[in-house]
Amino acid sequence: MLVGYARVSTDDQNLDLQRDALSKAGCEKIFEEKESGRAGTKRPAFEQVLTYLRPADHLVVWKVDRLGRSLREMLETAHNLQADSIKVISLTENIDTDTANGRMMFNMLGTIAEYFLDLNRERTMAGLKAALARGRKGGRPRKLSEEDLTAARALLNNPEIAVGNIAKRLGISRGAFYRYFPAARTKPLP
Repeated sequence: MLVGYARVSTDDQNLDLQRDALSKAGCEKIFEEKESGRAGTKRPAFEQVLTYLRPADHLVVWKVDRLGRSLREMLETAHNLQADSIKVISLTENIDTDTANGRMMFNMLGTIAEYFLDLNRERTMAGLKAALARGRKGGRPRKLSEEDLTAARALLNNPEIAVGNIAKRLGISRGAFYRYFPAARTKPLP
């Protein structure tokens, strides 16, 4: 039986391309999820597909990097599946671990995928360092301007105005307000 697994990393990405390719390949069942590819994050659908597979099944993925977040994890997954007589097929790279050539290509492409992931991390870190050297910090821009902060301080001085109301006037959540003004948590309520 052909069993498919599709994953995208963020909610704004779409599973349609992978789903269509897996269906066209003849997958009778497809497991899908939107989960980060970072190490340490859980992938419940991936765990489900691994539990679902039986000997003589084929796990079909869009690309080999869907099997793990590192070369080691991809190889361990493929090795464990092969030990259970389950084959791996990658549609994009046209790999079938049922053959010696397929296993060799799987290892090579896994190494290349990890290389590009590491290269991307290095470039990102270099870009962040260059921006920091120019006085720019990474991350989301601050929501409140200095004028907003001055107004919030003035409102905080009035004990009759609740923190929730101040946050609402500024267009931020109460939690965000407390990140700007942590001491406001300990302020006695009127």
